[in-house]
Amino acid sequence: MSRQRRLDVERELKAVIGLEADALRQVQRAVNEAFTRAVRLLARCRGKVVVTGMGKSGLIGHKIAATLAATGTPAIYLHPADGMHGDLGVVQRGDVVLAIGKSGESDELNAILPAIKRIGVPIVAITSSVRSTLARRSDLVLFTPIDREACPPNLSPTCRPTAALAVGDALAVTLMKLRGFKKEHFALLHPGGRLGKRLTLTVADIMRDGDSNPVIGAGATMQEALVEMTRQHAGAVSVVDRRGRLLGLVTDYDIRRQLERGENILRKSVKEVMNPRATSIRSDRLAVEAADLMGNRKYPFTVLPVVDARGRAIGMINLVDIRSRGL
Repeated sequence: MSRQRRLDVERELKAVIGLEADALRQVQRAVNEAFTRAVRLLARCRGKVVVTGMGKSGLIGHKIAATLAATGTPAIYLHPADGMHGDLGVVQRGDVVLAIGKSGESDELNAILPAIKRIGVPIVAITSSVRSTLARRSDLVLFTPIDREACPPNLSPTCRPTAALAVGDALAVTLMKLRGFKKEHFALLHPGGRLGKRLTLTVADIMRDGDSNPVIGAGATMQEALVEMTRQHAGAVSVVDRRGRLLGLVTDYDIRRQLERGENILRKSVKEVMNPRATSIRSDRLAVEAADLMGNRKYPFTVLPVVDARGRAIGMINLVDIRSRGL
């Protein structure tokens, strides 16, 4: 315990991070034609990228496969031991195998390589040993020249997994750019994420429609409008003509303004109270556009009538509903 108290923890933390940063600079300097050929090979792949590796390399492999898949390159992770017992069935002609091995001498990993070769699938290795079994059995070798780990006994994998991860990220991002993969494509693969929702969720997905759409005819009284607003808990009601086209909007703000003037609102018609220049939005627009329309103004509002191509009031969108969807 006394030795732990004497340790300069902050200095040690910085030292480890510095060693890993140095390792990445070494790898950056090692990028050569083999890396370029690997990117071209992966770009031409008509199947999927099968990432494999044992131990810490396997954990890195999981992340690389996930990053590839998320950025437009179909990829899965295959555990070498499982591959020896039937899971090699996921490897098919047209695929590319990305094999990760620090020393390149993992028995489980090297055991599946001959079978992969017999299937006719090229192997790209990420390894710190160009003379390893993994390197000899691979078609391309991405050399990560890390000569030491951040661990003082030089045993626990630290710098080498970091290097492999950086190479995987570099491959994924370069492929992403080669394919012209943009944020719109990213959103399609991440429908549950904030970006995905911003780029894919439409007004129609969120709006209150059908029986939940607060709407009333132009000839109605304000008493009828108040009943409809209360029933729908919407804070507003769309005023429409006989064809359902939007004529205006009555909000709780409009009602409060009338009351502040001392008006007997129950004796008025909705046409006398409504805002005839109410802002509306089409149902096929993005929900985030509706949020911006309501919020990015001098006097923000919380409800917005939704119309179709003919101008008919087919729904109502509420800012609370938009926020509840994570936008």
